[in-house]
Amino acid sequence: MIYYKSLIYRFHDRFFTDEFRLTGWDLSSAYFQAKYSLLIKGLSSLLFVIAASLMASTACGQALQRFEASGQYERDEKHSGSTLKVETENRFRLTPLNQIAVQEFDKTAKSPAMPRLEVPPLSKSDDDLKLDVLQPGTRMFVDSPSPVKTARLFSEDSPLILPEPVVETAPTLNPPILRRPLAEFGPPQIELEEEEVNLFEDSLLTYPHEAPLGYTGPSGILPKDAQTTSHFVPVEDRWRSGFPDWDRYDQGQPSGVDYPYEHGRWYDPYNQNYLKGDFPIIGQHLFMNITAEYETLQEFRQLPVATSPFESTIDPFSEPFFGDPNQYFSSNLFLMSFELFHGNAAFKPIDWQFKMTTAFNINYLDTNELAVVNPDIREGTTRLDDYFALQEYFFEWKMADLSPHYDFVSARVGSQEFVSDFKGFIFDDVNRGARVFGTRLANRDQFNIVLFDQVEKDTNSLLNTFNDRKQNTLIMNYYRQDFISPGYTAQASFHYNIDRPDFLFDNNNFLARPDPVGIFEPHQVEAYYLGLSGQGHIEKLNISNAFYYVFGHDSMNPIAGKAQDISACMAALELSYDRDWARFRTSFFYASGDSNPNDTTATGFDTILDAPNFAGGEFSYWQRQQLQLFGVSLVQRESLVPDLRTSKFQGQSNFVNPGLLLFNVGMDFDITPKLKMITNANYIMFDDTEVLETYTFQDDIATAIGTDLSIGFEYRPLLSDNIVFEAGIATLIPDEGLKDLYGKYDPFTIAQVNNPELDPLFSIFVQGAFIY
Repeated sequence: MIYYKSLIYRFHDRFFTDEFRLTGWDLSSAYFQAKYSLLIKGLSSLLFVIAASLMASTACGQALQRFEASGQYERDEKHSGSTLKVETENRFRLTPLNQIAVQEFDKTAKSPAMPRLEVPPLSKSDDDLKLDVLQPGTRMFVDSPSPVKTARLFSEDSPLILPEPVVETAPTLNPPILRRPLAEFGPPQIELEEEEVNLFEDSLLTYPHEAPLGYTGPSGILPKDAQTTSHFVPVEDRWRSGFPDWDRYDQGQPSGVDYPYEHGRWYDPYNQNYLKGDFPIIGQHLFMNITAEYETLQEFRQLPVATSPFESTIDPFSEPFFGDPNQYFSSNLFLMSFELFHGNAAFKPIDWQFKMTTAFNINYLDTNELAVVNPDIREGTTRLDDYFALQEYFFEWKMADLSPHYDFVSARVGSQEFVSDFKGFIFDDVNRGARVFGTRLANRDQFNIVLFDQVEKDTNSLLNTFNDRKQNTLIMNYYRQDFISPGYTAQASFHYNIDRPDFLFDNNNFLARPDPVGIFEPHQVEAYYLGLSGQGHIEKLNISNAFYYVFGHDSMNPIAGKAQDISACMAALELSYDRDWARFRTSFFYASGDSNPNDTTATGFDTILDAPNFAGGEFSYWQRQQLQLFGVSLVQRESLVPDLRTSKFQGQSNFVNPGLLLFNVGMDFDITPKLKMITNANYIMFDDTEVLETYTFQDDIATAIGTDLSIGFEYRPLLSDNIVFEAGIATLIPDEGLKDLYGKYDPFTIAQVNNPELDPLFSIFVQGAFIY
């Protein structure tokens, strides 16, 4: 194939006589572009014409003489033309107008007047080139893969008759190599074959049916559209689309290894499973979620326990007022949840859902003192109890869409779980109620309005019964994300709690309402909580904060012996900083205490049903254990506030209490992706001990409670919440205030009158959760 390359000349920035630039345009479509103005173009063209005219006449004659002498120039007598054969590896250049300069030729050639270059076309070949004439100022290089190619020079007065091209046979190559087929055989000939008969003209294209990932269960979608063409295949069940088999790591997909693209099993809760709502059971939008959960707790603890009278004690020779503190507690909880919901399972809120959760609990308590499991000493020192409950049951439906961004408002009616703030400082419970909730501004804001009509709890399992509690709680809160700073969420809340007069003995035959202290008179507590809280981060600093103010009325406080106007407050702040795999924390908690229990204003802060995850939470001794003090508890299980009421669930809120000050430092360590360690050190103080002095008829009780040290571990062997183990050990090193309340005195000496003895109290627990 012969290629002819034309040149678009350009002027240099400094000298317009610079060499012209080679481009890849063929002669039939040559373009010329000048860099300068029309004036410079005109001047340059004039100079070129004058110079080229003088040089061309002389150069052409000399070139033709050399070619005649060498025998490479042949004269066409009929057409007065000249034919020039050029060797394959040689390159020749034709300069403007009459001048011909031939490179790499030793012999001279004769020069006819005013020569032009003509290229003979090759018929039926990809090498066909259109006839063109060299223009002034054009440079051309000819490269050819063939042994010999021809170019024709003729004068302007000669007619144009082009000879047939000479095609020479390429020499035999040995060993054979890939050669240019068109150079030897010409262009390929396309032969049209006869039309083939389609034996499958009436058949439809089908695709292999791969198994989908996960456990899909039976499809609940009936096919409606049949395939009628090979261009479109109807897919009715879009949830169960197949996926080709793929062994990503080429290991045969061994069991027990986290491997992608696995086909599920019905008992597999980790991968996709229609039993946990990953595939619809009927149609495209109806899903079912079945959850089975087993929680076990094994706990050894030491609690201050008062001895019963000498004639009924388990150790007749014990003299201290507080007896053996060692106890063992075991609890086993079985939960089964069934959830049916309609929606898309993602991207937008569900249309409606129904949920029901049943619970069965077995618990066991072993103590070393009588009258602990029951006031009747004939019940001994151990207790085994079980209870079955319908813990959750509710129906939820979406009432309206509020915006195109999936903002919505929904309603939920029935027994349901609800936590009123980030940390659970005021309310955290599963109870009977009605809730309206939703989102605004593309889910940047969330809101809740909840009204609970509480039911009684079983005393030992703390599961719901169907007996009315005569207590109502109204909660309204509003969340705002990215408040002031991106990453920080603020919340404003309102709580209203009314606990009506009642008289109740719990399942262990202890008096629960009213509190068995002071005046045994049923009374009504009505309290209003106003709160501001927040959680998130500002830059690299993690923040969790809360402030609550409570006001209301208590018709007859048992400790004060008169009606009380409630006015108390609470504040909490936690700051933490993450560095690599460690988090460094510090916390502060304040609950106001009552400095004068004999007036008509109750200033001790109390909650409704709290379960705070703060300053150590469940790993802290002070929060985990329930310390009894005569007929009431100094502090409730899973609570921070020393409220002096019988029970968090069955007792009434008491706003005549000593209050609390807590200072915390802690560190959390992600030792491995599966193992986490939580450490905390708390120093705890009463805000005011005037109430304790009145309650215990004891003067000069110190405010210092002691130092609470704890360490805990969380282990997730599957890197998920399907299996979680927790273990912790905590100790409360008593200070003067706790010793004044629970310390031991030697009755035969007065040396300990101002310095009672109290050993550190320990708590060790192991618990596990198994969820399917």
